[in-house]
Amino acid sequence: MDSAVPRGDVTTKWLRRIARVWSVIVIAFTLFMVVAHIFGPETEGAVEDYPPIENLLPVVMTCSVLGLAIAFRWEGVGGAINVGLFLVHYGLFWAIRGEPFPLLAMPIFFAAVVPG
Repeated sequence: MDSAVPRGDVTTKWLRRIARVWSVIVIAFTLFMVVAHIFGPETEGAVEDYPPIENLLPVVMTCSVLGLAIAFRWEGVGGAINVGLFLVHYGLFWAIRGEPFPLLAMPIFFAAVVPG
């Protein structure tokens, strides 16, 4: 009898490790951005022209990243939250601004979705 671990199990283990490290990086970056947004100075011109509905976009994206944190305990649920809220964010962007999400910004947002 061969007691070696099947190759699929090793690959799955490494994929999960990569996803978790990637998730920690995304969560840390998002936490930094949220804290900077809360405590950072705002320019007065930007505040006057900023419609309140635009606050939905960062809130939904932050909740999407929280799905990555949930995925540490419940992989399927956390991944579904992450990907689902990312799609909601994309739809809200289109509904609020009347145009699709800019393609140049897509790699940044896909970096937050891939671990999910």
